[in-house]
Amino acid sequence: MLWGGNLGALEIRAEGGETRLTARFPYGAQTELAPGRREVIAPRAFADRIEAGEDIHLLSGHDYNRPLASRSAGNLTLTDGDDALLIEARIADGTTWARDFLAAHAGGLIRGLSPGFRVDQGGERIERRGAGILRTITRAALFELSAVTRPAYPSAQIEARAWETHQDRQPYRGAVHPLNRWRA
Repeated sequence: MLWGGNLGALEIRAEGGETRLTARFPYGAQTELAPGRREVIAPRAFADRIEAGEDIHLLSGHDYNRPLASRSAGNLTLTDGDDALLIEARIADGTTWARDFLAAHAGGLIRGLSPGFRVDQGGERIERRGAGILRTITRAALFELSAVTRPAYPSAQIEARAWETHQDRQPYRGAVHPLNRWRA
C-alpha cells in the first residue's frame, strides 16, 4: 500500500452536534518524493473501488484500529472527479482516538490527508527522465484515507513508498492482504 496526502486541504467544522470533515486530494500534481523520484496520481486513479461502492475507511494515522468514518457506516462520502477526490465525513467524538484526532487538529498538529492504496496490475507508468524516474499512478485500489500529522509533500503527498521499476519487481508470491503496507 502506498500513502499520499495533501497539506492544508483538511477542514473540520462542528455543526449541529457533530463534527464534519471535508478534504480534497488533488490529482495531476507532480511531486518529487526523493532526489530523482517523481510521482503523479492521474485523474480518477481511484475510481474503480469508489464507483463499485466498496467500503473505504477514514482513519487516524493509517491505523485500522483508529477508524473515524467509513462508507459502510454511512458517515463517509467520496466524490471522484477529474481534478480531485473530495472527501466528506461525519465524525462522532465517542471514541478516545476520535477525540484525540479532533484535539490534535484543533491544535494545528494534523492537517494532512493521506490515501492508502495498492497499485493495480498495469496501473502505473514508469518513465525514465534523465537521471530520474517519473511514476504515474493511473489505476489503484483505494482502501483508506488517513488524517496525518506530517504529509510528505505539499499537493499530493506520499508518506511511504516502495519504489521499483519493472526490472526490479520481485516474483509473484500470491495475494497480498491490503493491510500489509510498505513502510520507509
